[in-house]
Amino acid sequence: MTATAHAHTHSHASSAEVRARLNHPIVDCDGHMLEHVPVFLDFLRETAGPDMVAHYLKCSREGKNGRWYALSPEQRRVHRPARPPFWGIPSGNTLDRATSMLPGLLRERLDELGLDFTIVYPTLGFFLFDEPEEDVRRACCRAQNAMVSELYRDHADRMTPAASIPMFTPAEAIEELEYAVNELDLKVAMIASLVHRPLDTVQGEDPTLRDFAYWIDNLSLDSQYDYDPFWARCVELGIAPTAHSFMQGHGARRSISNYMYNQIGHFADAGETFAKALFFGGVTRRFPNLNFGVLEGGVGWAASLFCTLVEVWGKRGYPAIENLDPARLDLEQLEGLFSRYGGERFSGSTGNVAGLGYSALSADAVPREADLALMDDFAACGIEKAEDIVDLFAERIYFGCEADDKLTGIASSGKALPFGAKLKPVFGSDIGHWDVPNMNEVLGEAWELVEDDLLDEDGFRDFTFANAVRLHGGMNPKFFEGTVVEEEARALLEP
Repeated sequence: MTATAHAHTHSHASSAEVRARLNHPIVDCDGHMLEHVPVFLDFLRETAGPDMVAHYLKCSREGKNGRWYALSPEQRRVHRPARPPFWGIPSGNTLDRATSMLPGLLRERLDELGLDFTIVYPTLGFFLFDEPEEDVRRACCRAQNAMVSELYRDHADRMTPAASIPMFTPAEAIEELEYAVNELDLKVAMIASLVHRPLDTVQGEDPTLRDFAYWIDNLSLDSQYDYDPFWARCVELGIAPTAHSFMQGHGARRSISNYMYNQIGHFADAGETFAKALFFGGVTRRFPNLNFGVLEGGVGWAASLFCTLVEVWGKRGYPAIENLDPARLDLEQLEGLFSRYGGERFSGSTGNVAGLGYSALSADAVPREADLALMDDFAACGIEKAEDIVDLFAERIYFGCEADDKLTGIASSGKALPFGAKLKPVFGSDIGHWDVPNMNEVLGEAWELVEDDLLDEDGFRDFTFANAVRLHGGMNPKFFEGTVVEEEARALLEP
């Protein structure tokens, strides 16, 4: 949540009061645990041995976040490292801090927080599945998953933890997913939706460039690997992959001094990168029964992207792209217009007008056959009409929104989007992080969307309950069995 959201004078009801007036449960699709590092290290030791613990601690100290602090202000201006996150955990409210760390305490407070059921995502896990060293990454994710499985097992009726799935290769992703689901009985998978891969040619010349010489693999479009086997395994296991990756420190988010400059909007950037790749890479076409979640970035960016996809397909999709083919230009007519209106400077200059300065740099720069095959950017989507984009984008992807996100109403109303489409926001409390100063105010703040006429009560039900059930229960009809929301979820999912 933003500080400004708490500056206005809304006298909203408490979260418990809001829950009491509703006729549907509240499913928190994105709460957060704060891993107690000594306990995590115990699991890492049990999983991979004491040497791995020592190596992990060494990697943590020497990672890019640690390197920022090791540099002087003058060195930062030379090397340009992005300011990393700092002071990210609420500390002024000790009860809230402990609640994020202790599943039993969270369970005791769920009614106070107005939450019937919560899906608990990691905090440390964000960093674990981005570890560049394979042995460290895989061992840490395995230990993290074993830890959350044990710590949350006795509270399965009210909460479930997400597994951390490393995605550097499809093979490692499938192996950890199968272990998490089949051995640990976990049913939510947090995936790294972006992999930062080194540009080997540059790093071979200067290894110190590792923080700069990389490209971002979005797991679909132009990826280094074919991730279809992983998506297929998600379908088989009844898992909706939910993406939760960082974009801080990448691209323009490289302020050396200002964390908020780097932080604001970075989850939205990561979400757009991933969702756009799923669409253009044809993943949502090839896996029509697979739901995806893109968390913590809100839905404003998704509404803009959806509108843009519809607009540009009508201008650059097939067959509209043919209207831009330089071969269709009538040079004779153009020469006549040049002579009539252009005067001496334009007369007789149409020979290379179709390419010079626009499609090519010279008459010799003729597109190769391989280049011509890439003319239809929408080919992998298999689109025949603009309405197809509704199913390929709006129906396949769910978007995590926090309580203070006023743009949530755009997604649910259908008024501002093409074809009256409604995007699918899911409520994420984000408890445990600095965005939430007081846990027991979150649902009350979300209810302000109704009070401010940004959502009607049906839209609020979709936001805080129905969409979460469809996201996960749509992949695994047994997802909510044994939980306090089992009956309502079954009624929603039954045809």
